[in-house]
Amino acid sequence: MNAPIIDPLQGDFPEMIEEYLEHGIMKCIAFNRRGTLLAAGCADGTCIIWDFETRGIAKELRDKNCNAAITSVCWSKYGHRVLVSTSDKSLMIWDVLSGEKVAHTTVGPTVLQARLHPGSTTPSLCLACPFSSAPMVIDVVEGTTKILPVLVSELNNGVALNSRSKIPEGSTTYSLSTACFNKFGDLVYTGNSKGEILIIDHRKVQVQAVVSVSPGPIIRNIVFSRDGQYLLTNTSDRMLRIYENLLPMKDAHKVLDELHRTIDEQDEVEKLKTAGTKCLSLVHEFQDSINRIQWKAPCFSGDGEWIISGSASRGEHKIYIWDRAGHLVKILEGPKEALIDLAWHPVHPLIVSVSVTGLVYIWAKDYTENLSAFAPDFKELEENEEYVEREDEFDLMPETEKVKESDVNEDDPIDILRVEDDSAFSDSDMSQDELCFLPAVPCPEAPEQQEKCVGSCSKVPDSNQSESPLSVEAGQNGHAANNASSPPEAMVNSTAGETEGTRLKRKRKPSEKGLELQAEKTKKPSIPTKPSGRLSRSRKYAADPESSNGVNGDYASDD
Repeated sequence: MNAPIIDPLQGDFPEMIEEYLEHGIMKCIAFNRRGTLLAAGCADGTCIIWDFETRGIAKELRDKNCNAAITSVCWSKYGHRVLVSTSDKSLMIWDVLSGEKVAHTTVGPTVLQARLHPGSTTPSLCLACPFSSAPMVIDVVEGTTKILPVLVSELNNGVALNSRSKIPEGSTTYSLSTACFNKFGDLVYTGNSKGEILIIDHRKVQVQAVVSVSPGPIIRNIVFSRDGQYLLTNTSDRMLRIYENLLPMKDAHKVLDELHRTIDEQDEVEKLKTAGTKCLSLVHEFQDSINRIQWKAPCFSGDGEWIISGSASRGEHKIYIWDRAGHLVKILEGPKEALIDLAWHPVHPLIVSVSVTGLVYIWAKDYTENLSAFAPDFKELEENEEYVEREDEFDLMPETEKVKESDVNEDDPIDILRVEDDSAFSDSDMSQDELCFLPAVPCPEAPEQQEKCVGSCSKVPDSNQSESPLSVEAGQNGHAANNASSPPEAMVNSTAGETEGTRLKRKRKPSEKGLELQAEKTKKPSIPTKPSGRLSRSRKYAADPESSNGVNGDYASDD
């Protein structure tokens, strides 16, 4: 769709289901950084990589020893690797281009969500959120694990464990906790069941700030916008809250260290809460005050201007869309299937949702073309109107037309080499090769089809022992082609057919057309010739049943 044709007054958000993707039972989804590839985790342990431009499967990542359902998928910054967490307590990193497993580790509790470190090109560090346990920072390759503090009472009690060892017995269990990296991965934001957001320096395993959420609900989801400027939380009081990030994008942990030196508080908890007021600022709160809907899988749009969340009600596939100012602008209603995951395309106004049946629905915008973009004086009419043309309207040089000279200097050079920076990818390192598309690999034939091909080839007779099937078919169909040819060609072809028939020692049955011509020969008199000895225009020739082409090469004429 051309951008100038689109009405600028239309909202830049999806409105309808464009199509759906189907492959097994998909549970979770994630776009790569450019939105060209879509990773989907399935219930059988397979990670499907979809080419989102063609809507086709580009790669299948599968571990033969793992059949557990995938709980989350996450892309690396430049799209070369994918992190997969499964319900059998496993974490796996895959190389997308080669389809090989790079690293694998097992965690004690089941991991519900895992995220790769966003600041590394080939990350092995990930943030895992297990069920009924504190979030952990795990190095999948080196095999180290750091358990992050979740409650304020556990300040400075971070423990480093071996990744293959289980959580110590007797340790505190928690309700469902959530965590996420900031834009460059130097800080971790975690939410607990006390309505607190803890900002943690995961290198030191130390809490740097605490933000209290009133009235203390359980924090279920924490999501950063793409540019890192806003933070979205989903809490158990059925409200969504947007916070503005007051810290700088880079080196935020250094700013927090300096902030701690300037705060004069004796109590450590109060000092952290004071630092929290310098980190996050509440902007808006969203809720459905009438239906009191519990939200699920909230996220930002690619540009951060829209906020979406799905309804957690059973049998409903509803997606709510708000603008950043807090106004509800659209409710998308899908099929009668519960929604389990959501993702907004990083660049385009597209939403991808996953239903409980395993289908992935693609929501797109219903564009309305504005033809006035082609001509400023174009006016759309709702009904026919009578138009009176001007006297000089169709003249070659109308008197009323004034030629306007362009202010653009045509002699100025045009820069065709410089590429304008895209604000959505301003932090890209041009020295790094980003994986945006996967090469097409032809699918091998199924074993059953190969066996059929081998069996059919074995049934073909040997050319030295019997005749070729092509020659037999040519002999059977030869009369049709020769009837359509000119008489001299028919004569030559007939002779050749007789010679071939003699060589093959095979007598062919006369065709239906040949029998009809033979019957006409017995009924009608022969065609006289002209004095010059040539046949007349109305000459006809008789069919010979014994001829290979079904047509006799000798023309009938009266002496």
